[in-house]
Amino acid sequence: MATNAIHDGEIISEDNDKIENSPPIKDENNSNISDSPFHLLEGRWTFWYTHRPQTFRNSSVNYDSCLKKLGTFGSIEEFWCYYDHIKFPSELPLYSDIHLFKENLKPMWEEEGNRLGGKWILRLKKGLSTRLWELLVFAIIGEQFNVGKEICGIVCSIRPQEDLISVWTKTANNQLITQRIKETLKKVLNLPLECPLEYKTHNDSLRDNCSYRNTDRVR
Repeated sequence: MATNAIHDGEIISEDNDKIENSPPIKDENNSNISDSPFHLLEGRWTFWYTHRPQTFRNSSVNYDSCLKKLGTFGSIEEFWCYYDHIKFPSELPLYSDIHLFKENLKPMWEEEGNRLGGKWILRLKKGLSTRLWELLVFAIIGEQFNVGKEICGIVCSIRPQEDLISVWTKTANNQLITQRIKETLKKVLNLPLECPLEYKTHNDSLRDNCSYRNTDRVR
């Protein structure tokens, strides 16, 4: 794993080139991709990063302006080119969020494709997020959830007292799918049966102006 640094709230590689400004591995519109040796994934995904030194609720800074696109990938080789230059969650400053979302889908509640959905939330003691985040990333790009297009993305949030991992779903009122996602989440992360998970719709997040407050705890 390459060593990186955080500077002015952005992830920067060893040579101080911002990941989001680094040359792409290939032209995303390159029609000759079939001629390359890449091992293609079933879908294309984008890493995003946000950081602010205070909670969003107490700041007038627009959330969208804090989103930093790190890179989009559609193959195993492209994934490792980005993943090897992104810091572990345990190395990120407080109030950081690392996101992995479907291509062209921003990690925002009101975004078309997200707005009718919600998220499963797993609260973690400090020090556990890095390993579980990596397992979840591998499960997502490997299509282990087997729920079609119902997974929008995943987020790892670094907070003072705890870290949080969330899985965003496309359709909040589809209880069969949301329950299947919950069970698969517990399986891929090898969580204890009694491990509590919480679900919150994006409409509730918009009303509360908060991702994790007033959540429904599910055992």
